[in-house]
Amino acid sequence: MNVFYNKEGVGDVILLQLTPEKIEKVITETKGDVTLVKDANSNEVLAINIFGFSQYASINNTGNIVLTEELLAKIQQAILANEVDYELQIDLSPKFVVGFVESLEQHPNADKLKVCKVNVGEQTLQIVCGAPNVEAGQKVVVAKVGAVMPSGMVIKDAELRGVASSGMLCSARELALPNAPEVKGILILEDKAEVGSAFLL
Repeated sequence: MNVFYNKEGVGDVILLQLTPEKIEKVITETKGDVTLVKDANSNEVLAINIFGFSQYASINNTGNIVLTEELLAKIQQAILANEVDYELQIDLSPKFVVGFVESLEQHPNADKLKVCKVNVGEQTLQIVCGAPNVEAGQKVVVAKVGAVMPSGMVIKDAELRGVASSGMLCSARELALPNAPEVKGILILEDKAEVGSAFLL
């Protein structure tokens, strides 16, 4: 979920984007200070706007806001206070983490792809990667399923040429890091980087 707040520029409204995917036709439903933006076809809630949010919680930052358990609780309270029957199901675990490439093998159906086993702390993921510089023993940045890339692309479970892939190994350019090199290849982290820890963009 993306959270945006800019009291000076937009007004005292917190904007919650639950899915970054663009939907052709949407409808809105307003109750008190809460407006739900829904897919007109499926009725799925895509976004929530809460007006007059400073009466529910104090936000000192401007722009994209890091969602914490405390802020999530305040948002949920605001929704319920306006008698809107909607419960946020949000995974607050970091979506960009340090991973360790334990092993890799050639993709059976693609010369330029490798099938990697990547330890991300609590689990080991299978990720198909096409970067020319990927090797076993590296510490890398992993965008887990559910991550939203700076480009807006959402990382999903996928199947690449018949092989399952859960996540993406990221390059500096894909992460929109300053001074990212133009050459193709994933970002290799220092050995001291802690496997499973959050990588902050």
